[in-house]
Amino acid sequence: MAEVDQVIHRRLASKVALVNQISHYIVNAGGKRVRPMLLLLIARALGSDSPHRHELAAVVEFIHTATLLHDDVVDESDLRRGRKTANALFGNAASVLVGDFLYSRAFQMMVSTNRMRVMEILAEATNVIAEGEVLQLMNMHDPDISVDDYLRVIEYKTAKLFEASARLGALITDASPDIENACAAYGRTLGTAFQLIDDLLDYEGSTAELGKNIGDDLREGKPTLPLLVAMQRGTPEQRDMIRNAIIHGEVERMAEIVAIVKATGAIEATREAAQAQAELAKQCLDALPASEYREALLHLSFDSIHRSS
Repeated sequence: MAEVDQVIHRRLASKVALVNQISHYIVNAGGKRVRPMLLLLIARALGSDSPHRHELAAVVEFIHTATLLHDDVVDESDLRRGRKTANALFGNAASVLVGDFLYSRAFQMMVSTNRMRVMEILAEATNVIAEGEVLQLMNMHDPDISVDDYLRVIEYKTAKLFEASARLGALITDASPDIENACAAYGRTLGTAFQLIDDLLDYEGSTAELGKNIGDDLREGKPTLPLLVAMQRGTPEQRDMIRNAIIHGEVERMAEIVAIVKATGAIEATREAAQAQAELAKQCLDALPASEYREALLHLSFDSIHRSS
């Protein structure tokens, strides 16, 4: 990961001062670096020391960071990872344009591997993520979306880059199609579990732990699984309160809504859904040979659902 960070800082370099300033600001903001870590662990679990692994790990982090820059503009967020968002500090226009710079730099880097399959995987992932963003936008302020529609947004917007990261880790080892697909399935289910916990923490965590404002999802009108389950299980009055909050993006009654989410068992239901995905992820690892790297991947699936930020 230290070598990945070196690649990130080297590849961030631009002759345009504002590009340097904003890109360094968001990349240095911390974050779990789960996607590059996933790629490295898969590659090492399959015995690879490919020189491309650090470059590709940095690529997936750049793509992820670009989506964060754009997300924060769309969501009008002002806090991420405990710091002001780039759009809050530098403005929406600069954030969108630097996000574009990170996307294009990521594509420059993937071309340098001179492998068409790498470009296919990442081009598809980037396109699907964009579709997920649009799907989420369409679902905003709609309390009547189905759980399947909600899960489709997760699959596109979050799980796809996890899947691509894991698939790339297998690809650079020249693994068989079966192994590559098992790794991709691990990434996809891990990413789904990860996002389910993210959505849960908006009703269970704290601003200090999360590094973002509690209630942001509700303010943005996002009908996430805790709210969908609470509406299914709550009284008509409770359901109407949550529906109204989603439609209007209201957080004035956030404390009451959190109480409903907890009282209806929606927290536990969301955690169980994440646990089920994590279990599927673990099963995918049966395709990999025993090693300390496979053990680390097993721990990663466990950690993804037992976290507070």
